[in-house]
Amino acid sequence: MNQETKSPLKIERPPQTLREMTLERMRTAIISGHFKSGERLVERPLCEQLGVSRSVVRETIRYLEAEGLVEILPNKGPIIARMDWTLAEQIYDIRCLLESNAARACARHADTETKAKLKKALDDLKKAYSNGETGKLFRVTTAFYEIIFASSRHDVAWEIVQRLNGRISRLRAMTLSTRDRHESGFARMEKIYSGIVNNDPEAAGQATEEHIREAAEIAKTLLTQNEPAL
Repeated sequence: MNQETKSPLKIERPPQTLREMTLERMRTAIISGHFKSGERLVERPLCEQLGVSRSVVRETIRYLEAEGLVEILPNKGPIIARMDWTLAEQIYDIRCLLESNAARACARHADTETKAKLKKALDDLKKAYSNGETGKLFRVTTAFYEIIFASSRHDVAWEIVQRLNGRISRLRAMTLSTRDRHESGFARMEKIYSGIVNNDPEAAGQATEEHIREAAEIAKTLLTQNEPAL
C-alpha cells in the first residue's frame, strides 16, 4: 500500500514575518494620514515606536519607496512622499484607462463562477462601507478589482495597478473621508457589478469611468484648496 509522503521541499504557509508586520503597520499609517506629506522618517523614533531593529526599519522604508509612499531626498533622508493634484491626476487617468478596459473585457467573458465571486466581494464591500471598516474596505475593493482583471486576463495591466496600489489607497482614504463619496462609492461599485453580471461591456466600462472620475473630482478639490493637502 502506497503511503503519501510529504515532500521535503514543500513550504508550509509561514506565519507573518516581523518585516511584513512592520511594513503593513507603516503602510497603513501612511495611507490613514498618521504621517503627513513631506514628514521626515527618522530611524531611531521609528524603531522605538514599532519595537523593531534599525535593519527592519530600513528594509521597510525601501519597500515603501518602491510603492511610491516614501521618497529619499539627498542630505535629508526618507520622507513621506508628497501627493499633489498633478500626480493624483495621472494616477486617476491610468486607473480610468486600465480599469474600464478590464471591466468591459470582464463583462464580455464573465461566467457563472466569476459573477459569484464578484457578488461575494460586493457583499463584503457593503458590510465594510456600513461598518466604516476602512482597512477592510481597501482590501475588499482590491479583491473586487482583482477578480475583474483576472477574468479579463489583463495580467500586465493588473501588475501596473498593483504597483500603484499604495498611492491609490492613499487617495481613496482621502476621498472616502468626504460624506458624498462615502455614500456614493458603493452605489458606483454596484453599477460596475450590474454591467458585468448582465454581460454588458459598455455599461460596465462606463460605470467604472464614472466611479473613478467622481473620485478624481473630489481629490482635485481637496488637493487644490489647501495645497499641500496630504
